[in-house]
Amino acid sequence: QVQLVESGGGSVQAGGSLRLSCEVSGYKSTTYSMGWFRQAQGKGREGVASIYAGGSDIYYSDSVKGRFTISQSNDKLYLQMNNLKPEDTAMYYCAAGTPPLWKMLLPSQYTYWGQGTQVTVSS
Repeated sequence: QVQLVESGGGSVQAGGSLRLSCEVSGYKSTTYSMGWFRQAQGKGREGVASIYAGGSDIYYSDSVKGRFTISQSNDKLYLQMNNLKPEDTAMYYCAAGTPPLWKMLLPSQYTYWGQGTQVTVSS
């Protein structure tokens, strides 16, 4: 059974940093492409960063490029978030799936999801 469990969320002030982790079980983490997504209150879910199966390609949304870094090690997926802004406040989810390269940041392309971890950034 595939399970994804996020951790590392919290409350920080603008300019601060957080590192999210996603522990994968039920399959080898390099089998699927994996991504981080977020959903702010009252808004749709959006792709933040993703890494193609095996780690050959990495994608970031324009809103986080240069501030967030996605990485993968063994059976964990990470999201290092630096220079956080209030607009980064959201529930963050990790997900696994088999999207084509041109749809790596589309939530609809991912099959397995974690329960989410809340990130709150105050100004």
